[in-house]
Amino acid sequence: MTNKIQGIHHITAIAGSAQRNHDFYTKVLGLRMVKKTVNFDDPGTYHFYYGNETGMPGTILTFFPWEGIVGGRTGTGMATEIGYSVPKDSLEYWVNRFKESGVKQGEISERFGELYLPFQDPDGLKLELIASKYGDDRQPWVGGGVPGEAATKGFHSVTLTLRSIKPTATILTDVFGYELKEQDGGRYRYVTDAVPTASIVDLVEAPDEARGHQGGGTNHHVAFRVPNEDVQMEYREKLLKMGTNITPKINRDYFYSLYFREPGGVLFEIATDNPGFTVDEPLNELGTNLKLPVQYEARRADIEKGLPKLKI
Repeated sequence: MTNKIQGIHHITAIAGSAQRNHDFYTKVLGLRMVKKTVNFDDPGTYHFYYGNETGMPGTILTFFPWEGIVGGRTGTGMATEIGYSVPKDSLEYWVNRFKESGVKQGEISERFGELYLPFQDPDGLKLELIASKYGDDRQPWVGGGVPGEAATKGFHSVTLTLRSIKPTATILTDVFGYELKEQDGGRYRYVTDAVPTASIVDLVEAPDEARGHQGGGTNHHVAFRVPNEDVQMEYREKLLKMGTNITPKINRDYFYSLYFREPGGVLFEIATDNPGFTVDEPLNELGTNLKLPVQYEARRADIEKGLPKLKI
């Protein structure tokens, strides 16, 4: 197969309060809400999408905010850290911003020749701001109160924690076209050369760590990017031939999806670039209207009544 996976498309996590989640990601991190819709499998729950101005693949972090959900536990068999790329020399800005906002944060540290700042969202989701050594020319969203010289650019990397990395690494290298570039102890960095950004997956081998448990503050799945449905189906056929249990193509309105659980236990998705987030509302209105999939439109009044009210 000549078409490589083009890095991370989006990452989906689980939250508690919808209002608290919205306020943190738009007002503290300064991301744009690019889509306000519902969980297609549970329309009584929101599905929020945050990213840059256009919702470019590789910038999109999405959430299922279930009110009152019990907190989860990070561990093996899941994505455990989300890394955002930020401009060099911007980390002190974020240290001060997080202090002012009461955000739980760690110390600025170095890994693989890059400085990073670990922090947590209000539900305990683990994130990092990383001053990328690779360069990043993506245009940030500056409408959320963070200046362009400090604003997040989109994903730098995602970290998966596993009992053993070998089976997962085989999917990354033999199927997705990633290569092992660096190693630091039990952390192995895999990178695709198909794209310059959102191109890194770190695998952490932790044979003695307990298995993770999904709940508030944990990741649900990681989606990898392909340009269109033709390429997506090539990957489906390849995975089927390997004996992988993979779903049929599912229409998510803004992209088409395939899902499978990789051998280490992490739920993977393969998502298309098309048709994008402006398919049902113009660029200047992204995220301002509640958008429903066609199968739920007839129930709009009841769905809107049951959803938590948001102050935006």
